[in-house]
Amino acid sequence: MSSDPAADGLTWQLSGFGDEIDDDPRVQLAVLEALGARNIEVRSAWGVNIVELDDERLGELKALVDAAGFGVSAIASPIGKVDVSLPIEHEVERLRRVIIAAHALDSRYVRIFSFYRGEGIPAEAVRDDVLVRMRALADLAEHEDVVLLHENEKEIYGDVPERVLDVVESVGSDALRLAWDNANFVQVGVRPFTDAWPLLHEHVEYLQVKDALAADGTVVPAGEGDGQLLDTVTALRDTGYRGFASLEPHLAAGFSLGGFSGPRAFGTAGRAFARLLDTIGVTSA
Repeated sequence: MSSDPAADGLTWQLSGFGDEIDDDPRVQLAVLEALGARNIEVRSAWGVNIVELDDERLGELKALVDAAGFGVSAIASPIGKVDVSLPIEHEVERLRRVIIAAHALDSRYVRIFSFYRGEGIPAEAVRDDVLVRMRALADLAEHEDVVLLHENEKEIYGDVPERVLDVVESVGSDALRLAWDNANFVQVGVRPFTDAWPLLHEHVEYLQVKDALAADGTVVPAGEGDGQLLDTVTALRDTGYRGFASLEPHLAAGFSLGGFSGPRAFGTAGRAFARLLDTIGVTSA
């Protein structure tokens, strides 16, 4: 690799969580296009979560995406954001519906999580139950030719680096990779690049762009928090990464199944990330 990544034409594929902008996918696509993106990450449309979108709405969404000349970088599903005590079939069946949406929208990636547990229950006590469920999800993904992206979300089993590694290595499937979120690591007291990157970088296949302050977990634009974003994107650049970078700003609100920014704040987040990429000589499109 050249010592000058820009000279090699290193370009990342910019995307973003459309429902952080607006419920209307037309507005979502317009704002993303204004930021230079050609991809969208779909969590909900018209205020309806991807798990609940019927075939007619999926067809309508696909037509809008195609008309805008966009692709779908990932399906941001809520799979695994439930208590691990639920039967295995509960999330497997929901994943079947999500995969139908992924195929309909021509998306290879589906974001998932590794389960909540009851208050006061230690993570070690649910490890086996988590791994059985993650293996079942990976089996379905292998059969359906999609790739699951585990996101390091606070309060799930895989919220700290050691347990994220446990999930991905114990399941041991090419259909289970990692979506990397710096802010979420900050919010569980982890220094993302210092503590997590050395353990996990070989399994990372997708970047979610979010930053946060260590003092109180407040989410801020990329590069303005304690998420070591500059170190992370520099390391990704140096590996020759050419994958997706998906904006998930959470600048107006964050809640258990997502977050919201609105068009103006989403634009602020997009421009902050563009400045960060400019610093390391990477372009986005």
